[in-house]
Amino acid sequence: MFPSLQSNDAMLFCIHSEINEYYLLLRISSLGSCVFVFTPPSREVFCCNNMQYAKNITESIGSTPLIKLNKLVEGIVATVLVKLEYVNPGGSIKDRMALNAINDAEKSGRLKKGNTIIECTGSGNTGIGLAMIAAVRGYKTIFTMPDKNSAEKINLLKAYGAQVVICPTAVAPEDPRSYYKVAEKLAQETPHSFFVQQYSNPSNPNAHYLSTGPEIWEQTEGSIDYFVAGMGTGGTISGTGKYLKEQKKEVKTIGVDPIGSLYYDYYHTKKTVDAAKTYLIEGIGEDFIPGTINFSYIDDVVRVTDKEAYQMARRLAREEGILVGSSSAAAVVGALHVAKRLSEDTIMVVLLPDSGRNYLSKIFNDEWMKEKNLL
Repeated sequence: MFPSLQSNDAMLFCIHSEINEYYLLLRISSLGSCVFVFTPPSREVFCCNNMQYAKNITESIGSTPLIKLNKLVEGIVATVLVKLEYVNPGGSIKDRMALNAINDAEKSGRLKKGNTIIECTGSGNTGIGLAMIAAVRGYKTIFTMPDKNSAEKINLLKAYGAQVVICPTAVAPEDPRSYYKVAEKLAQETPHSFFVQQYSNPSNPNAHYLSTGPEIWEQTEGSIDYFVAGMGTGGTISGTGKYLKEQKKEVKTIGVDPIGSLYYDYYHTKKTVDAAKTYLIEGIGEDFIPGTINFSYIDDVVRVTDKEAYQMARRLAREEGILVGSSSAAAVVGALHVAKRLSEDTIMVVLLPDSGRNYLSKIFNDEWMKEKNLL
């Protein structure tokens, strides 16, 4: 009555009923018990008591992998690991901040059903994370962006149903045309709106204190010595750095800044330059000091050029098989500068915020690279 069939990873038992003309196939494996009921001619019913799935896309945010660099670290004896944040469902580390900001706003009553989420999103990644979560929870979204962003990012936001307002890059933060000020105006004029304000919202660094930092600590089994990250809003490096230093005060946190941004000068001189200059790297660097950065958790700031970052992005893809954007590549450039002087027993973790898929028309386009004198 119970003839057995061999399977790759389980024993299958088949029961035939002559009365009802069906087969009951019982699969027993290490993953649990599953029951298949076959009823002629083609109907199949499947149920399983141990399925693993996320209830919605937001539950898949986080738990990103650490990957060891091999070819790019020739001559470096320290272990250099990169944390691939582009495997988050929205494609970047900003999914973490977006989820934490929305959760906090819902809990406090600042964000309610039917409201509109508004944000100024410098690299577009924050907007993408917010738009993805808003789609799940039923919110409308409006985002302002500087015009240096790639077409891929603008189209991604629109794919999630967002309204996108493009603003000039080469204007001061306080200029009414800047993407900061345009977002502020939209928030004031849009009824029932929630302005995320990632540059001052404590939910930003706290997201990384609660998730990114603990993940790195667990993945390295507490052996991390250096943490390297680009500096945009400062939320990632501040929140992660705070957590890691609380676990092990000897951990060194290194910020990476593009030439043209003011972070490097401010960190080393405690003074802001008169005016930041434009640069091509997307997602890091600033022309003002946000409220979400905490320099007490940063041990040094190094800076890189556009050319170094864009060429490193190509090398990461072609030599390590890691396709990332310019901010990720900039972090690797800065990290390798530091890693050259480190000992063999040192563990360094470099955070890579997003994927190169968002920059195919730029970084991986020879004509664009030549036009910008990056090749």
